[in-house]
Amino acid sequence: MMKFELYTEESDDRPIYITGNFNKWNPKDYSYQLKQLDPNRYSIEIDDQILPSVVEYKFTKGGWENVELDKYGNITPNRKIEKSIGKTSDVIEKWRLNWGPFKKEFFPIVEIISEKFYIPQLERYRKVWALLPYDYYTSEKSYPVLYLQDAQNLFNEGSGYGNWEIDKKLSILAEYGRGDMIVIAIEHGSEERIKEYIFDNDNVANGSEGKKYIRFIADTLKPYVDENYRTKKDRNNTGIGGSSLGALISIYSGFLYPEVYSKLLIFSPSLWVEPNNNFPMMNFRTPFKTKIYLYGGAQEGSKMVKRIYVFEEYLKRWEKKNLFDFEFRTNINPEGTHNEFYWSQEFPRAIEWLFYDNRENPVEVKPQQKSIKN
Repeated sequence: MMKFELYTEESDDRPIYITGNFNKWNPKDYSYQLKQLDPNRYSIEIDDQILPSVVEYKFTKGGWENVELDKYGNITPNRKIEKSIGKTSDVIEKWRLNWGPFKKEFFPIVEIISEKFYIPQLERYRKVWALLPYDYYTSEKSYPVLYLQDAQNLFNEGSGYGNWEIDKKLSILAEYGRGDMIVIAIEHGSEERIKEYIFDNDNVANGSEGKKYIRFIADTLKPYVDENYRTKKDRNNTGIGGSSLGALISIYSGFLYPEVYSKLLIFSPSLWVEPNNNFPMMNFRTPFKTKIYLYGGAQEGSKMVKRIYVFEEYLKRWEKKNLFDFEFRTNINPEGTHNEFYWSQEFPRAIEWLFYDNRENPVEVKPQQKSIKN
């Protein structure tokens, strides 16, 4: 058995886990929860046969949003140790709490593209925002783009329902070296919201306008963004997403414009609107490869999780018919309810998986740790 001892000055009621190259970097693996010896000391023993010869590991308090930090609040490289040593003692001075602290120097540049962006398909106007990487104006790079619905609830303080805090979450991603992207946030149409986010179902929204709305994003807004910002215009670098009805209309967008979008961020989708999953989709000779990140909370109502899993099964069926080439990840939070706090927590994980090649450990940073304990 190899023994891992931990001393931490910051104590609270969150349990501590060890994660690493021995458990696929699962940050909340109950098999690897440390035993608390006193308010500041913890330990765990792990079977030698499970561990590789060089063990890479980190400590978390249940997730990457609650991972260990150095005394300055910075991300730490992976810890590394030779298994043959048999025992190691580590010290942690700070911990993240729900992704914080957030560093101002990494915050995105938030711009209003237009207070009244004209939507010719609907003959009305809408406020549209751009969140640019913190170094956008000091670099010459081009960036992938994610289009998100319901901008009012994405980053503005004072929203009646709270917000996703995507500006803060993008700063965290930038700190991890995964912030090179542009987010285009489209405000919903208030009393027009339901009509615009319902594709073609007059039983739910009399005079549903979703067809016109998704044409607006693909045919009008995206060309404008590509012309006025340094974007990577191809489908492999373009995504769309949202939550609730905003997630539903994003599914339609991805299925009807697969030549435009390759990444779908689908949080707590209102699949009750399409209980039979009768989503129209374009047929192409060669199916497009599309990544879909599905998230739902187990406390969102009795049918949310069930509908997500049924939808997942439909994705597999469509894949077998060569309609699409899907890669999807489904994450169900057993504690999650239908609100912005949980979507905010999920946002960095979804971005990382959709846009970055994160290998096994989604939060390794450069430079790598230079020395191995010996």
